[in-house]
Amino acid sequence: VALLPSLLTPASSSSSCTCTYNHNILTVQSGYGKTERDHPGHQQPDCAKTVAIMMIQSWHSSFRSSALAVAAMAIATTGTPNAAFAYDNGLGLTPPMGWNSWNKFHCDGLNETLVLDMADALIESGLHDAGYTYINLDDCWQKSRNKDGTIQEDLDKFPSTIPALVDNIHDKGLLFGLYSDAGYRTCALRPGSLGYEVQDATTYASWDVDYLKYDNCYADPLTAKSRYKAMHDALNSTDRPIFFSMCEWGWQDPATWAREYANSWRTTGDIKPTWESWTMILDQNDQWHEYAGPGGWNDPDMLEAGNGELLDSLVQARSHFTLWCLIKAPLLLGNDLRAMSDEILEIISNREVIAWNQDKLGHQGHKVATYFADGTRASTKQQFTTQRQLRTQQQHQTASNVKGDASKSSLSSLSSSNPNAKWTDDKDGPLQVWTGKLSEDRIALVLFNRSPTAANITAEWNDIGLDASTSANVRCVWWHKDLGSFSASFTAEVESLGVAAFELSPVQYQ
Repeated sequence: VALLPSLLTPASSSSSCTCTYNHNILTVQSGYGKTERDHPGHQQPDCAKTVAIMMIQSWHSSFRSSALAVAAMAIATTGTPNAAFAYDNGLGLTPPMGWNSWNKFHCDGLNETLVLDMADALIESGLHDAGYTYINLDDCWQKSRNKDGTIQEDLDKFPSTIPALVDNIHDKGLLFGLYSDAGYRTCALRPGSLGYEVQDATTYASWDVDYLKYDNCYADPLTAKSRYKAMHDALNSTDRPIFFSMCEWGWQDPATWAREYANSWRTTGDIKPTWESWTMILDQNDQWHEYAGPGGWNDPDMLEAGNGELLDSLVQARSHFTLWCLIKAPLLLGNDLRAMSDEILEIISNREVIAWNQDKLGHQGHKVATYFADGTRASTKQQFTTQRQLRTQQQHQTASNVKGDASKSSLSSLSSSNPNAKWTDDKDGPLQVWTGKLSEDRIALVLFNRSPTAANITAEWNDIGLDASTSANVRCVWWHKDLGSFSASFTAEVESLGVAAFELSPVQYQ
């Protein structure tokens, strides 16, 4: 954003501006209008950045449906063709990587010893060297508030206190994340942050917390935007950049509005370690691929590799991990790092696949072609009912009851009444081609076989953005082997429920 004035300032009176700073209010007057922003006194006012933001907002308002305008904004802000204006706290230029306690240990298993063990295992296994950095506590670290409202940790679980634990994690060279909720209570009935946003954000900053996952239990589902904005504003009022992860479950289609408030936003309900769960979530998340980019990411929930079916089936674990890397999902491990097999470690530490996820271009991979088992091409234009459309009537009926007395199960029931309504399409074939652009004119290609038998899957060049005459060098990122040069198309045999993953380079886009 700070580069915009030098890159795209028009030759007009709009390029001139005046800035005044008085009583923590920064006032900017330019050809794009006038704006006033709260500005903490400990920070130097940034007039150029504010004008750049005004430029983006002006263009976005005038050309919201124009792909050209979106591309221009993205190139100016991030160097990528797909990112739009995002929450600018300097974080999330690539998706976060780390470990979270919930998927394996839930509430009862969370404690100080576990967290320190996971931090040590992350380092000793080589996962930290592969890019995994965050150690994130999910629900159940907190227990109460003291008389002045300050959040208190559960000292039975964390006898050394959270600030001491944060210091310990930082001393290991890792980053630390906490969990809270945009409601009266968390999903596990611990104190939520609704009404305490400023106090909690100030506390987290004083503890040197690096990441906040912010859930959506025990609140009116129709007020999500204002509730998440309140915590965004509170975090911004501190002098500490904290990665803000919205966990709104996709109810109000946050991909369409959350970039202004958060570094990532959940697009779906909670993941489970089953084929049905993670593939449904993959499809639900895919419809929002154009909204992700550096600074703001679609979040289809945490990784389940090494848990449940994705422990028993290495094929599924590899498919799940590969696709989460391709779609630029946050890579937050959810397994027991102390007891994982060598095979699971090999999957989640594949640096060639991780490099897709962390590629600076920030282009979310997506599905571009599907086929039936007989080779007949299927439609990829699924007719989605948005989360908001699917639930609006139910939310209105339920909102008056969802206050301090509702449970997460009653909220979750809204999304389970028709779990396949959003993503199932009988015109969508099980043999699928997924692709994403990478920096330096490379392409990531994943052939995904969702059928019960092995099958050949072909990627046609015109489906992945190439002219049929273009030659591309193909490398298998799981075999770590160059396969040669191909043009027009590429075919590979893919095992049932498996993926074949390739990187194409050099290439020329259409």
